[in-house]
Amino acid sequence: MRDLLQDIDEWGPEKVVCVSDARTGMRGVLVIDNTARGTGKGGTRMGPDVSVGEIARLARVMTWKWAAVDLFHGGAKAGINADPSAPDKERIVRAFARRLADQIPASYVAGLDMGMTEQDAAIIQDELGDRGAAVGVPEALGGVPYDELGVTGHGVAEAVEAALAHRGRSVAGARVAVQGFGAVGAAAVRRLHALGAVLVALSTVEGAVHAADGLDVPAWLAAREEFGDACVAKAPAHQRIRRGEELLVDCDVLVPAAGQDVLDAERAARVRAGLVVEGANLPTTPPGRAVLAERGVTVVPDFIANAGGAIAAGFAMDARRSAFRPEPAAILRAVAERTRANTVRVLDAVLQRGVPPHDAALELAQERVRTAMRLRGRLPAA
Repeated sequence: MRDLLQDIDEWGPEKVVCVSDARTGMRGVLVIDNTARGTGKGGTRMGPDVSVGEIARLARVMTWKWAAVDLFHGGAKAGINADPSAPDKERIVRAFARRLADQIPASYVAGLDMGMTEQDAAIIQDELGDRGAAVGVPEALGGVPYDELGVTGHGVAEAVEAALAHRGRSVAGARVAVQGFGAVGAAAVRRLHALGAVLVALSTVEGAVHAADGLDVPAWLAAREEFGDACVAKAPAHQRIRRGEELLVDCDVLVPAAGQDVLDAERAARVRAGLVVEGANLPTTPPGRAVLAERGVTVVPDFIANAGGAIAAGFAMDARRSAFRPEPAAILRAVAERTRANTVRVLDAVLQRGVPPHDAALELAQERVRTAMRLRGRLPAA
């Protein structure tokens, strides 16, 4: 087992808290990465393969994401190692909240990520008796309706349009392939369709579909609503392709909006898109990005393209104890404006300085975090 102390660098993590509960079998972890710019904030993930290392990586992404969108929170992430479809999920979530009662919300505010729902966020609030303990609760409880608004996917689509415009192209008529048809992927597809893009491929955990002349987006959104991930099984046989092949179809834009590390060097060498916009967290590996760069494929980094959830969470953080709901139109407007501006800023830096997009985005975020650390007297002694 790797010694976690060896993974600490100048940025963090500042705190790693592992918790467990023998009665429910709950095992969880909270990673506070860097709080120089504010309280630790990031989603709470639930899955049978959740690990401390994974949560630490995601907490670091949140550090850069908050800084990149210039909002004053710090990077953090939490995870529960359990099956989100388990019949005793509520008991597990409540046990997780109890074990972290000394951390939530003093050091961390829980939120939504893979495997967690608005009701789970409400359960955390209820268990700790504090409206400030979690964001992402149902709108009926004063929360921001993340899934209904599709804030992350909305921002991803705006990043696609901004990146295409930066290349002198219109999003109207652009052929787009999307891996993942969950909350992020479906919202991105909906917005891209409204902007005039042509969806040529999509996938779920159950499989993938492809149509070179375009898929019927309204029909697919309706099928997802009715059948969930199994919607791909309803496709005609000639449209079905093996899961993973949606990453390799002929298209203008590829949006990986599902898992981590899906574009490694081998797959990156076969990508046929000229633009990759990262809808998921960490969908490309460093070797994969190097191959894409060699081939002239532009990549819009995850913590730039998918920061819509963080921007919406900024509104939700302010509203946790307010009697008033945040205004959805204001949230979507802020998501679009900040995501588009950051996309252009990063791509401008790529042209001006000749650095890869991830390096340009990282320099922007790191400079803001480093400034905050210097002002607070947290930089290492010379």
